[in-house]
Amino acid sequence: MESRIRRNVYVRFGGEHLKTYHSNMARRWVLSLHNKVLFPIVTIIIMETFINKMRKLKGIRKMILLEEAWKAISKEGMAEYLRFLFKTVRKFFGEAVVVTQEVEDIISSPIVKGTIINNSDCKILLDQRKYMNKFDEIQALLGLTDKERAQILSINMANNPSRKYKEVWIGLGGSQSAVYATEVSLEEYMVRP
Repeated sequence: MESRIRRNVYVRFGGEHLKTYHSNMARRWVLSLHNKVLFPIVTIIIMETFINKMRKLKGIRKMILLEEAWKAISKEGMAEYLRFLFKTVRKFFGEAVVVTQEVEDIISSPIVKGTIINNSDCKILLDQRKYMNKFDEIQALLGLTDKERAQILSINMANNPSRKYKEVWIGLGGSQSAVYATEVSLEEYMVRP
């Protein structure tokens, strides 16, 4: 039971906080660092640690998830690292995942255009209606077909009102795509505060 307890670790650096969440069960680290001096150092340490684990743990699925990490990956020095990571991680039974909530992050970053999108066979998009006016640019950037565009823009447009679910579009390498309904069980709704 002890291994399932999430521990919060706070380390103080010159008035700034480094906060990590560690779960022994999932072996997951979440980092939020606002110190301008330590930020690039900690970013490099994390990336180097992942590369070492990626190479040493044979036969074990590895994943690095860059969620809202635009501050870290938008630096020029990170472009080469990301290019290397995305081209190498699959050879070592691993995955690199980038998550963003803002389409502007994708559109405005040359690093994303040149590295991440070109090396990502699986794309997952949520409701994009608020970007309908910019969707031509998004479609061109992601290399979506007209069929995929229609699927994406249909997300959550005709949901069944008797069920609580949201829709998501998943595209695999330009060859297969569909819109899926995602919902949690009744028990999950009852447990939520």
